[in-house]
This record gives sequence, C-alpha cells and structure tokens, in this order.
Amino acid sequence: MKKHKKYISGLLLAAVFAGSCTKLDERVYDKVDAGSFLTRREDVIRDFLRPFEHGFWSIQGNDVYAVGEDSSDEMGTYNRQGDWQDGGYYQRMHYHTWTPNDGFTNGAWTNFYQGIVLATNSYQDMESITDPAKLSITAAELEDFKSELRTLRAWFYLRAFDFYRNIEIITDVKNATQGNPQSTPQETFAYIEKELLESIPGLPMREALGANGIGRWTKAGAASLLARLYLNAKVYTGIDKSAECEVVCRDIISGKYGSYALDNRWDAPFDYTNNSLNSEVIYGFPGTLARTHWHYDGGMFFFGMPYDAAPLYCGFTDFGQANPKYALQPGRDVDSAEYNFQLGKPFVKFQKYPDDLRLKKYRNLGGSKREGMFLYGYLPFNRTVNGNSVPDTVKGNKGPYPLYIRDQVGMFLGAKPGTKISDKESNMNHADHNSGVFLMKYPLYPTPDANRITSAYAEVRLTEIYYTLAECLYRKGDKPGAAALLNQVRQRNYPAGSPSLYTADGSQLNDQEMLDEWGREFIGENRRRTDLIRWGVFSKGTWWDKKPDADTHTEIFPIGLNTLSVNPQLKQNPGY
Repeated sequence: MKKHKKYISGLLLAAVFAGSCTKLDERVYDKVDAGSFLTRREDVIRDFLRPFEHGFWSIQGNDVYAVGEDSSDEMGTYNRQGDWQDGGYYQRMHYHTWTPNDGFTNGAWTNFYQGIVLATNSYQDMESITDPAKLSITAAELEDFKSELRTLRAWFYLRAFDFYRNIEIITDVKNATQGNPQSTPQETFAYIEKELLESIPGLPMREALGANGIGRWTKAGAASLLARLYLNAKVYTGIDKSAECEVVCRDIISGKYGSYALDNRWDAPFDYTNNSLNSEVIYGFPGTLARTHWHYDGGMFFFGMPYDAAPLYCGFTDFGQANPKYALQPGRDVDSAEYNFQLGKPFVKFQKYPDDLRLKKYRNLGGSKREGMFLYGYLPFNRTVNGNSVPDTVKGNKGPYPLYIRDQVGMFLGAKPGTKISDKESNMNHADHNSGVFLMKYPLYPTPDANRITSAYAEVRLTEIYYTLAECLYRKGDKPGAAALLNQVRQRNYPAGSPSLYTADGSQLNDQEMLDEWGREFIGENRRRTDLIRWGVFSKGTWWDKKPDADTHTEIFPIGLNTLSVNPQLKQNPGY
C-alpha cells in the first residue's frame, strides 16, 4: 500500500500515542464504532475532553514554544559553557538558519495535526449521536460540545496556518484513507473564519459555565480567535481585515459575548485563576499540582531560571533543579553599554519606564503572593549549617562562584558587578550562567504553598483584545484612541499618578513604541514572532547578534522531511 493511503490511520495512531497520553496498555483498533463505546454520559464527556488535554500539552511540546520565542528578538537558548549547545539546534532558531531536518519542523506539525485529528474524531463521534437523551445528554449540551470541538480545532488550524501557512485541511478521520493536498492561504483563512463564525452561536458564555469554565471554549473565546485571524489577515492572505477586526474587538469589550473585565493587578491573569469568574482570562488551560501543568514543565517556564533557583531561592522543591534554557536576549554589551539597535533589548524596554512594578526582582511574599517578574542580580537564600541559618546565594554548575545575573551575554564567570572583563565576545555560542535576565511571569511558590504551580495557563486574555483594538485604531491614525485603550491596561503596571502612562493625545506612539508595548505586555507568551512578522521586521530587522535575513522566506517554517514523506501530496514551503 502506498504511504499516502496510510496517512489518516497514521495520524490517528500518532494521536493515540501522543506525548500527552499515559495509558499505553489499551488495545488499539483500526476503526471503532462510536455506538459501541458511547453508552453513557461519562463516555461522552471523556470523548469530548480528550483533545483538550493534548491542546494543553501542545503549547510547549516538540519545541513549539522554543522556536516561537528563540526565533524572535525576545529570548535565547544560549550555549552556556557547553550546556544547551545541542549541535547548534537552538542557535539555528535564533539566526533563522533552520532546515527541514530540524526536529521542530516535524514536531510542530505533529503537535497541530494530532490536535486536529483528535478534535475531528471527537466531533464526528458527537455527530453520530442521534438520541442524546439515551446518554443523559441534553440537545443543548451536545450542540455546545460540537461547537467547542470545532473551535478547538480552529485554534489548532490557526496555529498551523501561522507556522507553516501552506497546510492541509482535514475534516474527516473516520472514513478518509489518505491525506489532502495543501490548501491555498486564502482557502485556509476562509475555512478557519467559517468554522469560528458558525461555532459562536452554539457556544456558551462564561457565566453559564460557572467557576469551572476556564478550560472551555466560549463565545468570547471563539470571537477572540477571530480577532487574531483578522489582525494578521494581511500577512496571511494579502487582504487587510482591520475593519472586521475592530468590530469583533469592540463586541468582545462591550460584553456581547459575555462579561469580562481587565484585572487590576499585572500578575492576576497568571495567578491560579482556575476557579475565578473575575479573571480577564477568556480561555485558559487549568493547571494542577498533581496532574497537568505543562506551562511549568521543561518545555516552558520551569526551564527559565538558574539550576538551583527553584529549590533554593523560590523554595520550590517538587521538581528538583530547574534549568537555564530560556533567558531574555541582552540589551547591553559586556561593558554595560546599551546596544543601539531598535529591536530586541526586552529588559531595557521595560526600564524605559522605571516605575514599572514588574521590574522588581521576583520574590515570594508568602500566602500565595509574589512581586516582580524577573530574576537578576544575586539570588540570596539562607542555608542551615550545624543548626544555624547562614546567608548564601545561588551558584551555577560550572564553578563555585555566586551567580550575578545580568542583562548581558558573555563569559563573566566570577567577575563581580561593575568589573570590566577582557573577553568582549557576546553571541549565542559564548555565554556563561550569569548571562541573561530570566522571566518569572507565572509564580513559583514554595513547596508548602497549596497554590504552587496551580496557575491556569492564560491562552487568551482580554488584554489581547484591548491591544488588538488599539493597533487597529493606531493604523488608521487614531493615536488618542489607541493610547486610551493601552492605558486602561498599562495603569496597573505603575503606581497611581505615574508619569509612565501615555499622554491623552497619543503623541508618544509610533510604530516602534507600539511594537515595544506589545512586547512588554505579552513577553514570554509565544506571540512575539507573529507580531514581528505583522510589523514587517521579523526577517528584515536586527537585534543583538542577529542580522537581517536574505529574504522573507523565513517568515514561515519548512515542513519537516518526515512529514513530507508520509503524505507525498504535500509540497515544501518556498525557500527550503
């Protein structure tokens, strides 16, 4: 049998054996009649929820988070004296020199299409239910489940569309025996738009779901995905959809799709909002200590701090050591002089407004509270020696000296702050464990705290809608309107009466400031690459040691060679 004849079956089997699956002792069948296993309400609920588990895993699995962040001007995975050299894998992400042999090119496709297959499989199961009452399911619930699965699938498709642009559309996994050729970007855009528009009427509002609804797609969640699609429409298809984007954003903010309000603290959207109806989180994946906490695992935030920072500085011992895989790209050279390029320099961009509350060093305050969003400088803790509490500070794994974390990349080793070092080299392959400020957007409370690593992952926040609408207004010349929207969010980042808020006339706003503000608010949320592309600087810009690309083909990724071999109908993306 030809390879493409096995394509759908292969995807189904891959879905069953995805990295997020844990039961491997089940008997697997080529085809299963839904009527044979959907015999009670609990079966329907489990079938409905299965794709959501994979969705949570997919935000970081197979290096999707790594390449999204490392290819931007925001973060880097440095070769730290041999740690994370990995054959230049992460360096290729940074320099935009990836190839179809790099793991993430197949891995991301697998992430997205496993989700698409799982959501489609469950959706077709729901469609096969002709008498929901026999399964103790109401007709309204069944309509909700089908609409949520279509929305979840549209979320996977939107991410694949942004990543690869030229993708295939799969809507049947029960009967099809082969994959499909790629759709044009215009066809894919129209498909995602249609799926979301048709799903919204059948989706619930958050109020109807109650306090446990954070992991469920609502009308506002689907509308927010529509806003994402419209915001980037010109990149995706060459057709501007700013007017449509503005309408959707205004409808979300006005409450047409449910009641939402901005949080009044910068950290609130990232602090255990699992059971809160008073959160700005429109769609999130609920986190738990004992089960799912993918955003805290090695693919994301737990690998964003020095090795001993978690147990010693934060007091979190459940996972053992952390790992300095991700750090901010530097804003200053080894002599502390600020770089003169406009892009990148994320920590410097925060320091532009020095009273920003997020600039405080991250510190746990007790009682499930913290302050600050970054790790830098010395990380002190108290060590017990012979029954006595002795002050100490976190060290690295390449020498006995205390770490002094700085907004620079180089070989500082044991050099104290302010000391000039003779080695002036600074690049992805020349870093030590002092190099790069670390991001602590989600809290890491100490092990005795019941709320440690239980924060929901905020995939869609109301803040995104405010910023999206602000960009629409800015692009049509309404700077005062854009400034007013941004300030409604920004006011929580500064003390009362702060001079850091934009003036009412919006005169401080220009293209660079708009892009910088997107970066400040959404740092680490894996959207920076998309924003840079939309503003026309991803392939043309310069940041730190990253020079402009030869052309724009790097704005979409190559399709991995393994993926191409499975479905011969797929064609490689241009430039690869």
